[in-house]
Amino acid sequence: MATKKALICGSIAFDTIMVFGDRFRNHILPDKIHMLNVSFLVPQLRREYGGCAGNIAYNLKLLGDHGYPMATVGRDFGLYGDWMRQTGVPADYVRVIESEHTAQAFITTDLDDNQITAFHPGAMQQSHLNKVSDAKDVAIGIVAPDGRDGMIQHAESFAAADIPFIFDPGQGLPMFDGKDLHRFVEQATWVAVNDYEWQMVQQKTGWTEQDVTQRVQALIVTRGAKGSVIHTQGGPIEIPCAKPTAVVDPTGCGDAYRAGLIHGLLHELDWQTTGRIASLMGAIKIETLGTQNHSFTTAEFQQRLAASF
Repeated sequence: MATKKALICGSIAFDTIMVFGDRFRNHILPDKIHMLNVSFLVPQLRREYGGCAGNIAYNLKLLGDHGYPMATVGRDFGLYGDWMRQTGVPADYVRVIESEHTAQAFITTDLDDNQITAFHPGAMQQSHLNKVSDAKDVAIGIVAPDGRDGMIQHAESFAAADIPFIFDPGQGLPMFDGKDLHRFVEQATWVAVNDYEWQMVQQKTGWTEQDVTQRVQALIVTRGAKGSVIHTQGGPIEIPCAKPTAVVDPTGCGDAYRAGLIHGLLHELDWQTTGRIASLMGAIKIETLGTQNHSFTTAEFQQRLAASF
């Protein structure tokens, strides 16, 4: 029997994270904000491997599953490609666009945890060049934040091929209006959003939880430290938050949670179990800096799952 494969359509990106050892407010004059010209010395800098597809695939690998990222990257992908080989994440459906840079975020954080971010989408804007039909034996898919045309096309392709998939609009939500979102939800099998994104979806679509669960098998809404709710046709299922040993970096927790969802769906687990696995994945991720620097063995995960709930 062929191994169950998850196809993860989304971004692959470099995250360059810099720490400014002071407060932005000490260097930005409120009355001069119309002619802003500032420079911040950032002695601390880290470059992380990120992007939703990369992060979800990395977490799925930790869970022992086969997650294949489908993404477009640029000519500077080399180091990220080496990292994927090292961690065993397949790059079969990662397409290099030589004329572009890989998508990248430049994030500067001050001592008050304020952030100034610049995001260059680069090759991500060419994600529509990737075809879902190029991947064989796909049991489940996810449409995560990516180029607008790519997200639309990949959702249509999953639906046309009868491949069940999660719609995860994330940071891509502002690109879509109510009509676009209606179409995505009607094509999807499951929808996953955080509580803020869910408010945005409701505003844009005019739909309630009930309207969405009439169209999909589940609407999953994460609420940070308050846990998550899985809305099904049979009613809501409350998932408690797994307790982390330390809160270090929330970046990528949503992607870790989604890997837990995909794991549960691939193995046909019930929603209570699936939600708890997803919750624990988020807790494990938050304990480490960066989005792909945490790790565990199967035995460690099972032990912690039993202890957490």
